[in-house]
Amino acid sequence: MTDTNSFTEVMTEWTHLFMRRSMRDFHEFMRGWGLSMPQVSTLFRLHYRGGCGISDIAQQLGVSNPAASQMVDRLEQQGLVERVVHPADRRVRMVQLTEKGHSLVKEGIDVRLRWISDLTRMLSPDQQETIVIALAALTDAARRMEIDKEEREE
Repeated sequence: MTDTNSFTEVMTEWTHLFMRRSMRDFHEFMRGWGLSMPQVSTLFRLHYRGGCGISDIAQQLGVSNPAASQMVDRLEQQGLVERVVHPADRRVRMVQLTEKGHSLVKEGIDVRLRWISDLTRMLSPDQQETIVIALAALTDAARRMEIDKEEREE
């Protein structure tokens, strides 16, 4: 049986390694496109949540609306986003990903996760099964924590 300190140490080491390794290739990929972290953050926000207004982007990034608008201009020049008329209110303009933008985000995700496939090949089937069971338990516990937190906040 593993003591709590050993578990915490192993989890901390794994988390640091996982984040560092999974993000390294991703950052290199995005830098190859000449994108800053705020630009990448905006692309991912649009990918996962859909179109939004400039003020939403500004709020997410903690910048002014003009600064967010300039950043969106640069993404638009690269063909990654477009400004479109809001379907419910023609006076409002929305920012959304283009097909090129969606493809770039998906490719970035693939690059980020590719090393997990390489890592998997280094483990035996028995090791993989043990890890699947452990990570499923860990994921379940983390989800319960999130639900508990949300319930306390309501």
